[in-house]
Amino acid sequence: MIGKLIIFSAPSGSGKSTIINYLLQQNLNLSFSISATSRAPRGTEKNGVEYFFLTPEEFRQRIDNNEFLEYEEVYKDRYYGTLKAQVEKQLEEGQNIIFDVDVVGGCNIKKYYGNRALSVFIQPPSIEELRKRLNGRGTDTAEVIESRIAKAEYELSFASKFDRIIINDDLDKAKAESLRIITDFLNK
Repeated sequence: MIGKLIIFSAPSGSGKSTIINYLLQQNLNLSFSISATSRAPRGTEKNGVEYFFLTPEEFRQRIDNNEFLEYEEVYKDRYYGTLKAQVEKQLEEGQNIIFDVDVVGGCNIKKYYGNRALSVFIQPPSIEELRKRLNGRGTDTAEVIESRIAKAEYELSFASKFDRIIINDDLDKAKAESLRIITDFLNK
């Protein structure tokens, strides 16, 4: 049986990673999409496990060859993207693939796969709450937090382009709602 695709996008601090990690622990036959990057491996990362590691030149060549579903140049020569061939391979193996991508990437994957993909947007209850969460992490400077808030406001403008919006004002409720939505989609 061919797998399905589940796309998650959200502003930083919305709880997306927590919800995805919860879903991966449920019995849903979910596999993470393995992205490509032009950065060097960190620590114990292995090619083909955490990422496919490409040089910036290889990455650009694959862009020119139209091999990506979506990609982004985060900084000069620092690319991240999703290879079509890898996604097809995982789908043919019957895996349901879960994506953790930015809003533009999420929209691109949804457009490419149509009804085979479910796009879910995790929305914070408010920008004020998002600011509180980002401050509460204690990992970012005020300047970084403000740039994340500005990016979040931009990302929130994409919410209506997603199949489902889950407002994460209560993490347990958001997890349960995500599980229900994903289970219904996979059982169609």
